Amino acid sequence: MKIEHIEAYPVYYPTRGRFKFLETPGGARTGRAAVLVKITADDGTAGWGESVPIPTWTYETLESVTSTIDRYLKPGLLGRDPRDLGGIHKSLDAAIKPGFTAGMPLCKAGIDIALHDLWGKALGAPLARLWGRTGNPEITLSWTLNPATLDQLDPMMEEGWEKGFRNFNVKVAPDLAYDFELCKRVRERIPNGFLWADANGGYDLATALRAAPRLADIGVDVLEAPLRPNEISGYQRLKRQGALPILMDEGVITPRDLMEFIRLDMLDGVAMKPARCGGLWSARRQVEILEDAGLMFLGSGLTDPDVALAASLALFGAYGLAYPAALNGPQFLAYSVLAAPFAPVQGRLAVPTRPGLGVDVDEALIQEIQVKL
Repeated sequence: MKIEHIEAYPVYYPTRGRFKFLETPGGARTGRAAVLVKITADDGTAGWGESVPIPTWTYETLESVTSTIDRYLKPGLLGRDPRDLGGIHKSLDAAIKPGFTAGMPLCKAGIDIALHDLWGKALGAPLARLWGRTGNPEITLSWTLNPATLDQLDPMMEEGWEKGFRNFNVKVAPDLAYDFELCKRVRERIPNGFLWADANGGYDLATALRAAPRLADIGVDVLEAPLRPNEISGYQRLKRQGALPILMDEGVITPRDLMEFIRLDMLDGVAMKPARCGGLWSARRQVEILEDAGLMFLGSGLTDPDVALAASLALFGAYGLAYPAALNGPQFLAYSVLAAPFAPVQGRLAVPTRPGLGVDVDEALIQEIQVKL
């Protein structure tokens, strides 16, 4: 097999509800930006991937992802064997060099996911089987809460509760008084559910050191990304404090990053996102490193639509995710390009079992949301 075509489709998914990372200042186009990637082999087999740039969370944008694929990554991939995932990742890293860590990982994830889909379809097997695993047939989800004011909390919780969600992840930082009251009210409503506080790097060290013991007393189970990822000594102090399991997210891009952060005793686990770390090739290795080290592996996403969501389900299902996953694409996105869109049932999503990612993309639906750059 040889790669014959690579096509990138920049799109904007319509959204519903409020999610702060999808809010764009200055009246820019609204919606969830994504770049769908189609890689076709010379025998006609096609795989689909998806990059999910989000400049309110990282530096990658719809425009930079699309141009990077078309101008810098595609030329080095045409004519290569799509099953040579290790060699292709070396090529991707040679084309876009790293800074502190891998360069343009969200962009590269779209390529990686498409190659995994193509690989599975070529062999007629779901990804879990190709990885030699069985795993879980479904993933329990967590409902995301990010109210702008506390009076918005009850309706948000009620919506999730009515849809069968019994576990919640809460966006916190930087206002401690607000965060404590928010988490207290959520824990009162779900005394037995998994409660996950995510600061997205929004605390300074002094605030985080005050926050962790109080959040633990309230009943929060884990604290994700309390600091920016380059605050190494701060993570070490929070880990030594031991008030709550400290998870990293932003900043853990490659297996090498993760191994170094473990050596520096900075974390108790990672909220894994295939979209964040260059795709499934890197994400699988990181999950295995966490398992070997006896650390926590939580499942998360970047409000992933469609194909990116399918990749997360494949990974989390294959590796037997033990905690509710913060995969909130179905919660906040109002459109799908799949012939059979994902729809949670009682707070759970089934892991697709057909070859590759196990989903069918309807290209006519892409045209409805594709944008010109």
